[in-house]
Amino acid sequence: MRKKNSLCALGVVISIVISFALSACVRKGSESSEERLNIIGAGASFPAPLITAMADEYRTLTDKRITVNYQSIGSGGGIRQFVEQTIMFGMSEAFLDDEVLALIEESTGGRAFNMPVTLADVVPTYNIPGVGKGVVFNSEVLTNLFLGKITNWDDPAIAELNPGINFRSMPVTIVHRSDGSGTTNIWTSYLSSVSQEWKTTVGSGTSVKWPLGVGGSGNEGVAGAVMNSPGAIGYNSLSYAILNDMPYGSVINSSGNIIEPSFEATTEAANIELPADTRVLFTNTPAAYGYPIAGFTWIMVHENLDKNNAIKSRSEAIEVVRFLVWAITEGQELSELLGYARLPQTAVEKNIAMIAEIKWEGEKIGQQVLDEFQLGRDNEIANGDTAVASVE
Repeated sequence: MRKKNSLCALGVVISIVISFALSACVRKGSESSEERLNIIGAGASFPAPLITAMADEYRTLTDKRITVNYQSIGSGGGIRQFVEQTIMFGMSEAFLDDEVLALIEESTGGRAFNMPVTLADVVPTYNIPGVGKGVVFNSEVLTNLFLGKITNWDDPAIAELNPGINFRSMPVTIVHRSDGSGTTNIWTSYLSSVSQEWKTTVGSGTSVKWPLGVGGSGNEGVAGAVMNSPGAIGYNSLSYAILNDMPYGSVINSSGNIIEPSFEATTEAANIELPADTRVLFTNTPAAYGYPIAGFTWIMVHENLDKNNAIKSRSEAIEVVRFLVWAITEGQELSELLGYARLPQTAVEKNIAMIAEIKWEGEKIGQQVLDEFQLGRDNEIANGDTAVASVE
């Protein structure tokens, strides 16, 4: 017990030390230059409130020298503008596939990195008169609902999972996203992972050919259609459902546990071994107490920032990297305050490794920024090689 308490205490000290170092580094950047810069990003709608809050906090930390402008246009739009080099960073709940990565490498001579910045949890939302939050679903029921095989709420398969609820006869109306969406990518990836029929007939992606249903644009479009249609079921981010007081269900995961959606359960879902590039889907997670319909939201950034036409100078590139480092570390403190699951440490470590490879005209500016922030040097602080390093 003493060892466990000592490790917990060490973790707190490390967090305080890193937080102090990061804030000091950001403020130092502000003091060392009077140049005011804008960082332009666009993409997924799900993380928009979080990124906006991060942008506000970061602007304060930099004495209003750095302004981060983020446009919530959807994951599909974020990927498109990132590839077209009209933004400094993009955001998506779908990682860049091999074809897009090859296109970017051909045009820029370098890689594009997918860096997790938060976790997206997608929940079944519904409008069943007289029934509140907490209806239990399993993979078979959800798949059959969205395939049109279950057409009424008094279906025995639903009743069997919810013995305490009296479902009256009412037709089911399916609601889905009509726009390209990372939320759709997570939802359909889950259905593809649990149903071979769904995988072969519908598949997964930011946009699919739905077997049936009514389309709504954005989280708000789906929510509006669900809440205005008794008997409807759709899917929304957990944070959106909570903020808008929408009934949402629990889901039985691959371990057979009924998981009520929560930020803790979403973080637990990502508690798996990650590849170096973090391009992994953990829908239907093997984590015993993880929520199964979840995935990363990635920030997309070029390895060679000088080849991104949206970034005009080395100083802009440096500030983009500084913001990225802050967002995946100290900026995570804003996550749960705003209804988002914070990154697991494994994801932070993978991000740091990718940031170290970011360049400007061949110069490894990513590693330089990490050195400023005292990160990425073989986890020196975590290994006890140094306690507190001053920020020069």
